[in-house]
Amino acid sequence: MFLKKMKTKDGRVYLSLVNSYRHNGVPKQAYIENLGYLDELEKQYEDPITHFKQIAKQRTAESKNEPVLIDINVKLNSSLQRKNVGYVVLQKIYYQLGIDKFLQKKQRNENVEYRFNDILRLLTFSRILSPASVKATHENKGVYFEKFDFSLKDTYRSLSKLLSFKDDLLAHLYKALSTTVKLDTSHAYYDCTNYYFEINYNDEDTVDADNNIKPGLRKRGYGKDHKPKPLVGMGLLLDNQGIPISYDIFPGNRSEKLTLRPILNQAKARYQLGKVVVVADRGLNTSDNIFFNNNEHNGYIFSKSIRGADEEFINWALSEDLSVEQHKIKSRITPFDITIKRNDKRNTKTTAIQKQVVYYSEKYAKRAKHKRELVLEKARDLIANPSTYNRATSVGAVGYIKNLSFSKKTGEVIDRNLSLDIEKVIEEERFDGYYAIVTNEVEMTDEQVIEQYKGLWKIEDSFKVLKSELRTRPIYMSTEDHIKAHFFICYIALVIIRVLEKIINNEHSTAALIKAINRYSCSYVEQNIYMFDYRSKIIEDFERLFNLDLSAKYHRLSGIKNILKKK
Repeated sequence: MFLKKMKTKDGRVYLSLVNSYRHNGVPKQAYIENLGYLDELEKQYEDPITHFKQIAKQRTAESKNEPVLIDINVKLNSSLQRKNVGYVVLQKIYYQLGIDKFLQKKQRNENVEYRFNDILRLLTFSRILSPASVKATHENKGVYFEKFDFSLKDTYRSLSKLLSFKDDLLAHLYKALSTTVKLDTSHAYYDCTNYYFEINYNDEDTVDADNNIKPGLRKRGYGKDHKPKPLVGMGLLLDNQGIPISYDIFPGNRSEKLTLRPILNQAKARYQLGKVVVVADRGLNTSDNIFFNNNEHNGYIFSKSIRGADEEFINWALSEDLSVEQHKIKSRITPFDITIKRNDKRNTKTTAIQKQVVYYSEKYAKRAKHKRELVLEKARDLIANPSTYNRATSVGAVGYIKNLSFSKKTGEVIDRNLSLDIEKVIEEERFDGYYAIVTNEVEMTDEQVIEQYKGLWKIEDSFKVLKSELRTRPIYMSTEDHIKAHFFICYIALVIIRVLEKIINNEHSTAALIKAINRYSCSYVEQNIYMFDYRSKIIEDFERLFNLDLSAKYHRLSGIKNILKKK
């Protein structure tokens, strides 16, 4: 508030108390009190100018400590413009992890006008709150309370630069997470997934100056979405609590079996890790991966296919000597032979000691029967109505039908006396409810091995969050650097979400947290006053855990800036 002096046409000076503020960046003034003409006020006050300047200063100081009171009619008649303030929670974690300080150091060595920190904050927070393309994210940057002042061109230009910081930032995050959430790397969960692109061609391989072939990134391979499209693979490494500690991106046609060793070697070197027990599904259970973990003094806990095992293992696994009703377990410690690859030839044999655990669950048996029955229902329908199916729509049922073939040209079913493969169904039923897990951690109890393996759901849940809440695809990028930068931003967003869930003691789902953050927005009323109209148990938890005051219905601009201020 200040004292305004306005000269009238007849030469007299009129005094008013005025409040100055900005609306959408434009300076505005609101008249608070009309005081009168200066020559008349001089009859009452020795020095009206000094007197009312002091009053303006006093009222300004008082207003900062008083609750905001406004006429509700102002709210109803105003044009309400929503601004998100809830992202302060994400920003708090971003600052706790020191990402801003890391980027500020990198900024000193780069001759660019835009700020890496501002761009990464916008891209990361938007990936969590309203995932979209880079262009759409930049166009919608006005939904946040603070200004993000950089161009779309600068945003695109920054992607390759941000990607060049990846290794250093991953190392920085690991150190910060070790303090923030107390990482537990005694066990690490690893798995892979892939993402398809809406294109019909593979990326070409390139050759560098030394005649080394660099494979293209987007390649057709086995897609978990069963789409005949080029893919990009992602390997993700989590700590024992489910906190991301590393990741990598690889061409879509690369077998996931080959991805464990590089990412684990990188993580151990980058973070100076000691022994790590890797937990993964049977897709990673290969001779080479077993030998690698043994040789590097790591542990492993892998699931094992009973159906695909040798006859001796099958007979042992299915023999009726399991203990404990309804949840039967047995194990053995045994040497077994593996053949590993050397000089591009699988001809080196070695022996390893392994603990093999088999357990049976009636619940899992019923689930397997139910899943198979759904597929058999489709198979029976295909046999009865072959003309309504083709190669693409027959997926799943194909393995249960005898004499089934498809036209090479059209993909249509060629009806050749189709029948259900009853022998295969009977053979599969033998294995219902049986699971096998193998490990080199022979000192672990059977129950510990099973419990540790069951924790693999944490990585499955992380992939679910990436694909649903963070909407990692569709991917609106075409160059390799930009594609990899996109996944880098998604990874950072996942880290922040997982830290938030840890801080809040996993009391709310990811979707519920994101919804609450999005809903904690405000509307501009007038004279730098904003109205908040959302409150919930999650917001109350944010207040308590992050030492924030989010309870007021009305806030002045200065109050909101104070909430968003780094502390």
